[in-house]
Amino acid sequence: MFNYKTLDNTSIEIIHKAFIDAFSDYQVKIEMPIWKFEQMLQRRGYVPEMSIGAFVNETLIGFVLNGCRIWNGKLTVYDIGTGVVREHRRQGVINNILSDIKVLIKEKNVKKYVLEVIKSNESAVNLYKRQNFQIQRELECFQINKNQYNFINNHKVELANKIDLNQLVQFWDFNPSWQNSIDSVNAVSDSLIYSIVRFDDTIVGYGIIDKKSGDIPQIAVDRNFRCNGVARSLITNLIKNTESPNISVLNIDGQMKSMQNFFIKLGFKNSVTQYEMVLCL
Repeated sequence: MFNYKTLDNTSIEIIHKAFIDAFSDYQVKIEMPIWKFEQMLQRRGYVPEMSIGAFVNETLIGFVLNGCRIWNGKLTVYDIGTGVVREHRRQGVINNILSDIKVLIKEKNVKKYVLEVIKSNESAVNLYKRQNFQIQRELECFQINKNQYNFINNHKVELANKIDLNQLVQFWDFNPSWQNSIDSVNAVSDSLIYSIVRFDDTIVGYGIIDKKSGDIPQIAVDRNFRCNGVARSLITNLIKNTESPNISVLNIDGQMKSMQNFFIKLGFKNSVTQYEMVLCL
Protein backbone atom coordinates (compact mmCIF):
# COMPACT_ATOMS: atom_id res chain seq x y z
CA MET A 1 0.00 0.00 0.00
CA PHE A 2 2.76 2.44 0.97
CA ASN A 3 5.84 3.20 -1.09
CA TYR A 4 8.82 4.32 1.00
CA LYS A 5 11.66 6.37 -0.50
CA THR A 6 14.13 9.10 0.33
CA LEU A 7 13.04 12.69 -0.26
CA ASP A 8 15.84 13.91 -2.53
CA ASN A 9 13.41 14.07 -5.48
CA THR A 10 10.49 15.56 -3.52
CA SER A 11 9.99 19.33 -3.59
CA ILE A 12 9.89 21.46 -0.45
CA GLU A 13 6.37 22.56 -1.46
CA ILE A 14 5.09 18.96 -1.40
CA ILE A 15 6.83 18.25 1.91
CA HIS A 16 5.44 21.48 3.39
CA LYS A 17 1.89 20.53 2.39
CA ALA A 18 2.23 17.12 4.05
CA PHE A 19 3.79 18.74 7.12
CA ILE A 20 0.87 21.17 7.50
CA ASP A 21 -1.64 18.34 7.08
CA ALA A 22 0.16 16.10 9.57
CA PHE A 23 0.46 18.80 12.25
CA SER A 24 -3.00 20.38 11.78
CA ASP A 25 -4.28 18.72 14.98
CA TYR A 26 -1.00 18.66 16.93
CA GLN A 27 -1.23 19.26 20.68
CA VAL A 28 0.91 22.39 20.32
CA LYS A 29 -0.35 24.85 17.69
CA ILE A 30 2.24 25.21 14.93
CA GLU A 31 2.36 28.31 12.72
CA MET A 32 4.44 27.26 9.72
CA PRO A 33 4.19 29.33 6.53
CA ILE A 34 6.53 28.05 3.86
CA TRP A 35 9.22 30.71 4.49
CA LYS A 36 9.41 29.58 8.11
CA PHE A 37 9.41 25.92 7.10
CA GLU A 38 12.33 26.48 4.72
CA GLN A 39 14.22 28.38 7.41
CA MET A 40 13.59 25.56 9.91
CA LEU A 41 15.01 23.02 7.47
CA GLN A 42 18.04 25.21 6.76
CA ARG A 43 18.67 25.90 10.45
CA ARG A 44 18.47 22.24 11.42
CA GLY A 45 20.65 20.97 8.56
CA TYR A 46 18.06 19.15 6.43
CA VAL A 47 19.49 16.33 4.31
CA PRO A 48 16.84 14.94 1.90
CA GLU A 49 18.96 11.87 1.10
CA MET A 50 18.73 10.85 4.78
CA SER A 51 15.00 11.64 5.04
CA ILE A 52 12.29 9.17 4.08
CA GLY A 53 8.67 9.63 3.05
CA ALA A 54 5.72 7.28 2.70
CA PHE A 55 3.77 7.70 -0.52
CA VAL A 56 0.36 6.53 -1.75
CA ASN A 57 0.08 6.89 -5.53
CA GLU A 58 2.87 9.50 -5.48
CA THR A 59 1.13 11.51 -2.73
CA LEU A 60 3.30 12.09 0.35
CA ILE A 61 1.31 10.94 3.39
CA GLY A 62 4.04 10.45 6.02
CA PHE A 63 7.62 11.53 6.60
CA VAL A 64 10.66 11.70 8.82
CA LEU A 65 12.78 14.75 7.96
CA ASN A 66 16.40 14.51 9.08
CA GLY A 67 19.41 16.74 9.45
CA CYS A 68 23.01 15.55 9.75
CA ARG A 69 26.06 17.13 11.38
CA ILE A 70 28.95 16.49 13.71
CA TRP A 71 27.26 16.67 17.14
CA ASN A 72 29.32 16.50 20.33
CA GLY A 73 32.18 15.10 18.27
CA LYS A 74 30.21 12.35 16.50
CA LEU A 75 28.43 12.13 13.15
CA THR A 76 24.79 12.48 14.19
CA VAL A 77 21.40 12.53 12.49
CA TYR A 78 18.62 14.68 13.97
CA ASP A 79 14.89 14.18 13.48
CA ILE A 80 13.66 17.61 12.33
CA GLY A 81 10.05 16.55 12.02
CA THR A 82 7.97 13.38 11.96
CA GLY A 83 4.34 13.14 10.91
CA VAL A 84 1.55 11.26 9.16
CA VAL A 85 -1.60 12.77 7.68
CA ARG A 86 -4.68 11.87 9.72
CA GLU A 87 -6.30 9.33 7.38
CA HIS A 88 -3.18 7.13 7.32
CA ARG A 89 -2.29 7.04 11.01
CA ARG A 90 -2.08 3.88 13.13
CA GLN A 91 -0.90 1.84 10.17
CA GLY A 92 2.76 1.53 11.20
CA VAL A 93 4.02 4.20 8.80
CA ILE A 94 6.50 5.90 11.16
CA ASN A 95 7.69 2.59 12.58
CA ASN A 96 8.53 1.44 9.06
CA ILE A 97 10.23 4.72 8.13
CA LEU A 98 12.38 4.70 11.27
CA SER A 99 13.44 1.11 10.63
CA ASP A 100 14.47 2.06 7.08
CA ILE A 101 16.29 5.18 8.30
CA LYS A 102 18.32 3.20 10.83
CA VAL A 103 19.58 0.92 8.05
CA LEU A 104 20.28 3.90 5.78
CA ILE A 105 22.25 5.97 8.30
CA LYS A 106 24.24 3.02 9.64
CA GLU A 107 25.55 2.56 6.10
CA LYS A 108 26.71 6.18 6.20
CA ASN A 109 28.62 5.56 9.46
CA VAL A 110 26.31 7.74 11.57
CA LYS A 111 26.93 7.15 15.30
CA LYS A 112 23.87 8.77 16.92
CA TYR A 113 20.26 9.59 16.09
CA VAL A 114 18.73 12.42 18.14
CA LEU A 115 15.16 13.67 18.41
CA GLU A 116 12.83 15.68 20.62
CA VAL A 117 9.33 14.62 21.59
CA ILE A 118 6.70 16.22 23.81
CA LYS A 119 6.79 14.46 27.18
CA SER A 120 3.01 14.13 27.43
CA ASN A 121 2.77 12.52 23.95
CA GLU A 122 2.95 9.02 25.40
CA SER A 123 2.22 7.16 22.15
CA ALA A 124 5.15 8.89 20.40
CA VAL A 125 7.47 8.42 23.40
CA ASN A 126 6.63 4.72 23.50
CA LEU A 127 7.13 4.37 19.74
CA TYR A 128 10.64 5.78 20.05
CA LYS A 129 11.39 3.60 23.06
CA ARG A 130 10.40 0.55 21.00
CA GLN A 131 12.93 1.75 18.41
CA ASN A 132 15.54 1.76 21.25
CA PHE A 133 15.80 5.51 21.72
CA GLN A 134 16.79 6.46 25.28
CA ILE A 135 15.71 9.59 27.15
CA GLN A 136 18.77 11.81 27.58
CA ARG A 137 17.26 14.89 29.28
CA GLU A 138 14.13 16.97 29.71
CA LEU A 139 13.88 20.30 27.90
CA GLU A 140 11.58 23.14 29.00
CA CYS A 141 9.97 25.63 26.62
CA PHE A 142 8.73 29.13 27.52
CA GLN A 143 6.63 31.78 25.79
CA ILE A 144 5.41 35.33 26.34
CA ASN A 145 3.49 37.92 24.37
CA LYS A 146 5.26 41.25 23.88
CA ASN A 147 2.33 43.07 25.47
CA GLN A 148 2.83 41.13 28.71
CA TYR A 149 6.53 41.94 29.01
CA ASN A 150 7.75 44.72 31.30
CA PHE A 151 10.56 46.47 29.39
CA ILE A 152 13.41 47.22 31.82
CA ASN A 153 16.95 48.02 30.72
CA ASN A 154 19.79 48.43 33.24
CA HIS A 155 22.74 48.27 30.87
CA LYS A 156 23.78 49.57 27.48
CA VAL A 157 23.12 46.90 24.86
CA GLU A 158 24.77 46.81 21.44
CA LEU A 159 23.35 45.18 18.32
CA ALA A 160 25.55 43.11 16.03
CA ASN A 161 24.99 41.25 12.76
CA LYS A 162 27.01 38.29 14.00
CA ILE A 163 29.39 37.25 16.78
CA ASP A 164 31.84 34.38 17.16
CA LEU A 165 29.88 32.13 19.50
CA ASN A 166 32.77 29.70 19.86
CA GLN A 167 34.52 32.39 21.91
CA LEU A 168 31.62 32.56 24.39
CA VAL A 169 30.78 28.93 25.17
CA GLN A 170 32.32 29.35 28.64
CA PHE A 171 29.19 31.38 29.50
CA TRP A 172 26.97 28.32 28.99
CA ASP A 173 25.50 26.27 31.83
CA PHE A 174 24.36 23.51 29.45
CA ASN A 175 24.84 22.44 25.85
CA PRO A 176 22.09 23.83 23.62
CA SER A 177 19.76 21.41 21.87
CA TRP A 178 20.33 20.72 18.17
CA GLN A 179 18.14 23.56 16.86
CA ASN A 180 19.87 26.07 19.17
CA SER A 181 23.44 24.88 18.59
CA ILE A 182 26.16 27.07 17.12
CA ASP A 183 25.92 25.26 13.77
CA SER A 184 22.14 25.81 13.67
CA VAL A 185 22.47 29.49 14.57
CA ASN A 186 25.23 30.05 12.01
CA ALA A 187 23.14 28.34 9.31
CA VAL A 188 20.54 31.14 9.48
CA SER A 189 22.62 34.02 10.87
CA ASP A 190 21.15 36.52 8.36
CA SER A 191 17.71 36.06 9.92
CA LEU A 192 18.94 36.71 13.47
CA ILE A 193 19.78 39.72 15.64
CA TYR A 194 22.60 39.54 18.18
CA SER A 195 22.52 41.67 21.35
CA ILE A 196 25.68 42.20 23.42
CA VAL A 197 26.54 43.75 26.78
CA ARG A 198 30.16 44.80 27.31
CA PHE A 199 31.99 45.91 30.43
CA ASP A 200 35.31 47.65 29.65
CA ASP A 201 35.19 46.48 26.02
CA THR A 202 34.78 42.83 27.06
CA ILE A 203 31.60 40.91 26.23
CA VAL A 204 29.95 39.76 29.46
CA GLY A 205 26.62 38.64 28.01
CA TYR A 206 24.89 38.02 24.71
CA GLY A 207 21.53 36.98 23.33
CA ILE A 208 20.14 36.05 19.92
CA ILE A 209 16.62 36.39 18.50
CA ASP A 210 14.99 35.65 15.17
CA LYS A 211 13.95 38.91 13.52
CA LYS A 212 10.61 37.53 12.29
CA SER A 213 9.63 34.57 14.50
CA GLY A 214 10.64 35.86 17.95
CA ASP A 215 12.55 32.67 18.81
CA ILE A 216 15.51 33.13 21.19
CA PRO A 217 17.96 30.28 20.48
CA GLN A 218 20.68 31.40 22.90
CA ILE A 219 21.20 33.76 25.82
CA ALA A 220 24.13 33.56 28.22
CA VAL A 221 25.99 35.73 30.74
CA ASP A 222 29.49 35.40 32.16
CA ARG A 223 29.19 33.82 35.64
CA ASN A 224 31.17 36.72 37.13
CA PHE A 225 28.57 39.26 35.98
CA ARG A 226 25.29 37.57 36.81
CA CYS A 227 22.51 38.85 39.08
CA ASN A 228 23.02 42.51 38.14
CA GLY A 229 20.55 42.94 35.30
CA VAL A 230 22.64 41.93 32.30
CA ALA A 231 20.34 39.11 31.21
CA ARG A 232 17.22 41.24 31.77
CA SER A 233 18.71 44.03 29.63
CA LEU A 234 19.52 41.54 26.88
CA ILE A 235 16.00 40.07 26.88
CA THR A 236 14.49 43.57 26.74
CA ASN A 237 16.67 44.46 23.78
CA LEU A 238 15.95 41.22 21.95
CA ILE A 239 12.18 41.58 22.35
CA LYS A 240 12.31 45.18 21.08
CA ASN A 241 14.11 44.02 17.95
CA THR A 242 11.84 41.28 16.67
CA GLU A 243 8.75 41.78 14.52
CA SER A 244 6.94 38.94 16.25
CA PRO A 245 4.34 39.64 18.96
CA ASN A 246 5.13 36.22 20.46
CA ILE A 247 8.49 35.42 22.03
CA SER A 248 9.68 31.85 22.60
CA VAL A 249 12.62 30.31 24.42
CA LEU A 250 12.80 26.63 23.55
CA ASN A 251 14.68 23.73 25.10
CA ILE A 252 16.18 24.96 28.35
CA ASP A 253 17.81 22.00 30.07
CA GLY A 254 15.36 20.70 32.68
CA GLN A 255 18.02 20.77 35.40
CA MET A 256 18.67 24.49 34.93
CA LYS A 257 16.11 25.65 37.54
CA SER A 258 17.70 29.09 38.00
CA MET A 259 17.35 29.87 34.28
CA GLN A 260 13.77 28.63 34.24
CA ASN A 261 12.94 30.74 37.30
CA PHE A 262 14.51 33.77 35.60
CA PHE A 263 12.10 33.50 32.68
CA ILE A 264 9.12 32.85 34.95
CA LYS A 265 9.96 36.03 36.90
CA LEU A 266 9.93 37.95 33.61
CA GLY A 267 6.40 36.71 32.94
CA PHE A 268 7.17 33.85 30.58
CA LYS A 269 4.90 30.81 30.80
CA ASN A 270 6.17 27.22 30.69
CA SER A 271 4.42 26.07 27.51
CA VAL A 272 5.64 22.50 27.08
CA THR A 273 8.19 19.94 28.30
CA GLN A 274 10.08 17.78 25.83
CA TYR A 275 12.32 14.76 26.04
CA GLU A 276 15.59 14.75 24.13
CA MET A 277 16.01 11.12 23.08
CA VAL A 278 19.10 9.48 21.61
CA LEU A 279 19.71 6.24 19.74
CA CYS A 280 23.31 5.04 19.68
CA LEU A 281 24.06 3.15 16.48
